[in-house]
Amino acid sequence: MTLSAASRAARAIPADTDRPELRDFGGGPFGVYVHVPFCATRCGYCDFNTYTAGELGTSASPQSWLEALRGELATAAVEFGALPSATPAVSSIFVGGGTPSLLGGEGLAAVLDAVRANFTLAAGAEVTTESNPESTSPEFFERIRSAGYTRVSLGMQSAAQHVLRVLDRTHTPGRAVAAAKEARAAGFEHVNLDLIYGTPGETDADLNTSLDAVLAAGVDHVSAYSLIVEDGTALARKVRRGELPAPDDDVLAARYERIDARLGEAGLSWYEVSNWAADDDARCRHNLGYWDGGDWLGAGPGAHSHVGGIRWWNVKHPARYADRVALGGLPAAGWEALTDDERYTEHLMLTVRLRTGLPVADLAPTASPALDRVLVDGLADLVDGNLVLTDRGRLLADGIVRDLLG
Repeated sequence: MTLSAASRAARAIPADTDRPELRDFGGGPFGVYVHVPFCATRCGYCDFNTYTAGELGTSASPQSWLEALRGELATAAVEFGALPSATPAVSSIFVGGGTPSLLGGEGLAAVLDAVRANFTLAAGAEVTTESNPESTSPEFFERIRSAGYTRVSLGMQSAAQHVLRVLDRTHTPGRAVAAAKEARAAGFEHVNLDLIYGTPGETDADLNTSLDAVLAAGVDHVSAYSLIVEDGTALARKVRRGELPAPDDDVLAARYERIDARLGEAGLSWYEVSNWAADDDARCRHNLGYWDGGDWLGAGPGAHSHVGGIRWWNVKHPARYADRVALGGLPAAGWEALTDDERYTEHLMLTVRLRTGLPVADLAPTASPALDRVLVDGLADLVDGNLVLTDRGRLLADGIVRDLLG
């Protein structure tokens, strides 16, 4: 691909200015995240970097995106190859979005081939793709399973039609369960369903119906997130105009407790505040890499990367992303070198949410008074030298982090 000087100026593509030198790998797991920016429709609550065909027009397509993705992966492989340590084998790949399943089975196979062409996959690597239930089929699951995907994450959100309507979700309530069963039939041992709770108009009965559906699907992993009204979304505008009520904190807490109780009774245990798994093998290793402070390459428009304390984030718009890849170098819109204080803060914020807990030895001395308060208030226990949140503590995780940071 070539790009004229006039075209570059017109698109105002950022250059590699103020770029810090990449640091060596940190020695932990190394993952690859691939961002697919395409969606059939825009959900009212979503503020992710996604685009419908109407929003993109002719400026970008899945084909131009895939070509640019291949270029970015090749450039990253060269950049990493210049570091002192050999590039680690990829322990996990996560294809997210957006709606990766819009690429179809062949498109997702091509994405995995592009990663394999530039990086070595570790034996038994976890390979996940997100999927919208409406853009899947038995043939789709069979194709991606044969391509090498090992895990599927399906966006269910709710089993109540009126709740899906508020969220602007287009799938029918029963489709997510059917898709999960199709994935299992295609040979996927690990299937996740995503839930959103606290949507305006959702009742306790609606949540119970959703949980019944999740458990009937026979999945080994569930993610459940409280609805967050993000600025700039259609949902935020409706709340601001008074057309919908804002989520109620007390209701959200009660819903979380209900989810945890039902999933626990069914044999799925929490391992991160918003995630439950049937056993250790069912846990999402890719996300654990983030939470444990590992390294990862984020490829695709708007994707974020982290290697050895250096973070960068890509140009967001798919057309500008492709143009930036064509210039050579990583398609970054910005860079930062994390300070020791920033790395400490992120380590605490992420690790305290895990069931394995935060090693007390990792806390700064200034955190001692807050640590004592958390323990006395019954928000956490000390387990083998780790600070582990109690059931009540999980509801107040963000506040506990603020206290520990002082």
